[in-house]
Amino acid sequence: MPRAQANGIDLEYECIGDGVPLLLIMGIGAQLIHWPGGLCERLVAQGFKVIRFDNRDTGLSTKIEGAPTHKTWTMVTRGLLGLQVEAPYTLDDMADDAVGLLDALKIERAHVVGASMGGMIAQTMALRHPERLFTLTSIMSHPGDIKYAVGTPKSLLRLLAPAPTNRNEAMDNAIAFYAATGSTGFEQDEVMIRTRAGHAFDRCFYPQGFKRQMAAILASGSRSQALKYLRVPTLVIHGSADCLIRPAGGRATAQAIPGAKLEIVEGMGHDLPEGAWPLVVAAISQHAQPQR
Repeated sequence: MPRAQANGIDLEYECIGDGVPLLLIMGIGAQLIHWPGGLCERLVAQGFKVIRFDNRDTGLSTKIEGAPTHKTWTMVTRGLLGLQVEAPYTLDDMADDAVGLLDALKIERAHVVGASMGGMIAQTMALRHPERLFTLTSIMSHPGDIKYAVGTPKSLLRLLAPAPTNRNEAMDNAIAFYAATGSTGFEQDEVMIRTRAGHAFDRCFYPQGFKRQMAAILASGSRSQALKYLRVPTLVIHGSADCLIRPAGGRATAQAIPGAKLEIVEGMGHDLPEGAWPLVVAAISQHAQPQR
């Protein structure tokens, strides 16, 4: 896969198709391969040029080595208490990375879709660089208020579980994570989950990046007030069964942005199961259609 210089770092990326640019931004600790290939192919079939990439500190993109952070549980506790969290970078920087990738690809404007932390980055990108977005789609995310970041104890324990020490543990952890946070109304493909987790481990095992991205989320604060002034056409997609970022987070995002549309997918959790792809693709395509 190619790499691009963006915002002073290198980003690993992949382009699929030749249609209208659609930039996909993935969540915390997740690599570009965590956007399912089948989902990307369905979006290409709808006329999009799909661009997926590794965020900084993830996958094959630049690692921000040596940057100090608190231990993960310490950061989360400080965030819950409303205390300052030290971070080597914020979501602003990650949003500027995404804009830098568009610059490198000579793309003036794109439809932007973000999932979980990627939704937070996409929201920030729309706030900082609204002229670069045709539309915004925020999936299973929230507007930054700490009250929306608190999932069920079981889901938080799985998110913040100790990093695996080998490939088999990485695959087992992925199964346990999606058992705790994934969809209840759609079948989970455990073979695919294990295979993807093994691929991700082989491609880049870098748990330090997760900690720094968590710090970036907690240090960036709420976007709720700023989003009230956003004029980028926005779609919010959230699963009714999401117990890591509860549906209230999606509703709050949609309520904050003037004219935003909210799509609650019944039975979807904090994942993108194959059974939900037709609904997700249809919602994104319909939302983007007027701007094509």
